[in-house]
Amino acid sequence: MPGHEKDLPRISADSIERFIKSVHGRKIEARRNSLKKRKQRRRRRTRTTALADRTFIDTRPKIIERRQRVGDAEADFIVSGKSGKGYVLTVADRKIRTAFLEKVFPVSIVRMEKAFLKIKQRYPEMRTVTTDNDLLFVHHKRLEKLLCVKIYFCHPYHSWEKGTIENVNGEVRKDIPKRSNLSVYTPRFLRTIEDKLNNRYMQCLRFATPQEMLDRHRKRKKPPVERWKEKQRVS
Repeated sequence: MPGHEKDLPRISADSIERFIKSVHGRKIEARRNSLKKRKQRRRRRTRTTALADRTFIDTRPKIIERRQRVGDAEADFIVSGKSGKGYVLTVADRKIRTAFLEKVFPVSIVRMEKAFLKIKQRYPEMRTVTTDNDLLFVHHKRLEKLLCVKIYFCHPYHSWEKGTIENVNGEVRKDIPKRSNLSVYTPRFLRTIEDKLNNRYMQCLRFATPQEMLDRHRKRKKPPVERWKEKQRVS
């Protein structure tokens, strides 16, 4: 209140300086610097999501939302630690959870596209991809044409909108810890992880494995003549 200024204690400049240099003062300063760095990181991140002509998941057909068909995939990248190099591209089918891994090294848009094409060869059922806003997808329209798929984007910082691939990445991290240098992992090692993912019994698949589900799907899709020939060979 006005008139009570005389009751306030006077603090000398020397006292303030001693407090700043004390343990308590250093803690306050460290906290202030930490908050400042966080704000700077947020500003940098907001500049890296400007991809043109994106189609967001709001417009995805209901058949994708409900996981009613094979071929609707989710994709993401596992990234090396600060001292490492390389990415691992992970792709998983939303319905049957079949997962595919390919290394991207050195990291570039062309290498990423080649990794997607390798997965497409092993997973020709792929017809749509839901992914995040990584700058590697700056030419996503070109990637759509290369793969003959439709690409849908999650909203920025909404990783839960592609929960299937996030779960796959969590499983991959059991064999490839965070801060790893992904450039040292061989394709053979990635296949080992892939086999482990695709041969685990999953409750959401009524305790079948993703590989079993994919095999069943492909068997049903074969023309009747080919199925008959297979039966003849077995008998």
